[in-house]
Amino acid sequence: MNNSNRDLLVLFNQELMTPQSIEHEVELLHQLLYGIERIENLVIAHEVIDLNKYKVSNKPLLLQKLFRQRELKPFVFLNCKN
Repeated sequence: MNNSNRDLLVLFNQELMTPQSIEHEVELLHQLLYGIERIENLVIAHEVIDLNKYKVSNKPLLLQKLFRQRELKPFVFLNCKN
């Protein structure tokens, strides 16, 4: 998983950790983020606020479609429910 396409800034005290343990910690972070960033988890945690239609929706198919778009329509917002 070292070839993942992301940049992480990880701060460690190098005096306390060996390079192998630092690499192991970064690998665990990649695994954790991979599971969290799945589309199913994002759909559960978000809702759509459409001010053009005055609607709030949490339909999974609509949310998946909006997450895959590059840009949202004006006055359509993704809201994190957390």
